[in-house]
Amino acid sequence: MGTRRRTTVAVLGALVLVAGLVACGDEGTSDRQPAEEKSSQVGESLPPTPESSTAAPADPDHAVDPPGPLTEPLASADIMLVSLEDGPLAEDLLAAIEKVKGVQTTELIDLGNVALENTVVNVAAVDPASYRRFTPAGQAEEIWGRVAGGELAIGEELGQKVQGDESFVKLGNDKEAPKVHVGAYTDQVLTVDIVVNRAWGETLGLVRDNALLISTGINSPQKVRKRLKSLVEGKAAVQMLDAVARSGIDLNATQTAYLTGGSVARAVGSFSYKAIGGGRIAPDPAWVAANIRTEEVPILGKVTCHKAMLPQMRAALDEIVQRGLADKIHPGEYAGCYYPRFIANSTSLSLHSFGIAFDVNVPGNQRGTAGEIDRQVVSIFKKWGFGWGGDWSWTDPMHFEMNAIVEAR
Repeated sequence: MGTRRRTTVAVLGALVLVAGLVACGDEGTSDRQPAEEKSSQVGESLPPTPESSTAAPADPDHAVDPPGPLTEPLASADIMLVSLEDGPLAEDLLAAIEKVKGVQTTELIDLGNVALENTVVNVAAVDPASYRRFTPAGQAEEIWGRVAGGELAIGEELGQKVQGDESFVKLGNDKEAPKVHVGAYTDQVLTVDIVVNRAWGETLGLVRDNALLISTGINSPQKVRKRLKSLVEGKAAVQMLDAVARSGIDLNATQTAYLTGGSVARAVGSFSYKAIGGGRIAPDPAWVAANIRTEEVPILGKVTCHKAMLPQMRAALDEIVQRGLADKIHPGEYAGCYYPRFIANSTSLSLHSFGIAFDVNVPGNQRGTAGEIDRQVVSIFKKWGFGWGGDWSWTDPMHFEMNAIVEAR
């Protein structure tokens, strides 16, 4: 029977080399090989490693108790269940899951999405003391101490890309989204990009206990999946993490997009979707019907966007017309707003999938350039609650995205 952990705990730390976990294949057989050793580290630009777990936490307002040394064995991360409802996984469902033959160890986490420069990534709020068992760096008390102390853990490639001044990452595209300090670079469970503790999870508005990690131990994950499918049908999505390892996404699983990080995220809402090939996704039709609208706006004509964004977009374009700047936006070079698909060559959603981003004057405003778009136009869009891709570390000057709720009168 699986063991569920609900306490919030953690530790402190830095440069380590740890052995990977051993995951096994079919029931009674062992065909999954031990993972290669991973290097988990605190980046050069980050603060020195505390000497011990008694050091003061980096963020006392978001610190939780340190977990101390790992006392339980490492576990393979084989399956993830994600609630399809806007709430936690039900207690009776969790109890039934733990009785499923082949379910060996389980771990509840709080899972959501944040937008980092138009790339929507998965953030998990966890109990560092027990979640660590499912990761390559599970034995590194130093890393999980930093998470406990209010910092985040992130893969090095993504961390180097998105961290700003003094190694802080803004968790969300909302203008008021909180910034969290990078405590360690380390690989996480597949499908999880960033890990924080549950104190930060509350601040971010993550739904408590809406996802469950499952280790099947020596049992076949595929056989366990078959046993889980009818049990959780309509209540939770079953994601096979070995399928994610092969192709970057489990094409058979229903995914959930739950944007967090501020008032814009709350206005947008969450939706479920399935990948349908060609980089496209099929969002829940009910969410599309309730949130996506096609309406007429100045200059551009008919646009299809999220209903929460349209009043601000219309107000900004109205002001652009009133100030004699309409000729600075070229309707024939508008590249759209709502596009339910992954970012090219990835399995990450963009804010276009939520209908709260749009691209204008495309030819002269390519990625990595300063762009030719009129800066007065940029200023007006910012006034009406839009962030500009030209401000990013890797610029995207054609791109604007809703980053604040502004009342349009």
